[in-house]
Amino acid sequence: MPKAIWNGAVLAESDQTVVVEGNHYFPSDAINKQYFQESDTHTTCPWKGVASYYSIAVDGQVNKDAAWYYPNAKEKAKNIEGYVAFWKGVKVENN
Repeated sequence: MPKAIWNGAVLAESDQTVVVEGNHYFPSDAINKQYFQESDTHTTCPWKGVASYYSIAVDGQVNKDAAWYYPNAKEKAKNIEGYVAFWKGVKVENN
């Protein structure tokens, strides 16, 4: 089952991830919300839409904008709307 791990903490775990462009997108109910902080950062993908970000905080360390999601995905990306993906050193392991 895919797991997202950073700084020794399991950020998300689900066997219902969707892989898009090499990234595992986790359902929002599979994330451990205590590690997530809303960010003001937004980026735009031409086919997925506007992404919102979370910073990850574990044991006093913060990984700024290390997770993203599409709250209102465009039509071609509706299958990942609200799902969360990771980068910036967050490891996704499939055990």
